[in-house]
Amino acid sequence: MKRVAYSVETKNKVIEMKIKGCSIREIMDQLNIRSKTQVDNWWKWYRNGETHRF
Repeated sequence: MKRVAYSVETKNKVIEMKIKGCSIREIMDQLNIRSKTQVDNWWKWYRNGETHRF
C-alpha cells in the first residue's frame, strides 16, 4: 500500500465536515481518504487542541 500525505487544507476540510455532522464514510468518500483511522486521529487531535500536528 502506498503512503499518502494529506494537505493541511484536506485535514481542515475533514474537521469542518465532522462539525457539520457528516459521517466518517461520507468524509472518506468525498475527500478520497483511504483510512478511517486517519480521520479519527485528525478529529482527536482537533478535540485535544493539537492542530499543530496537522
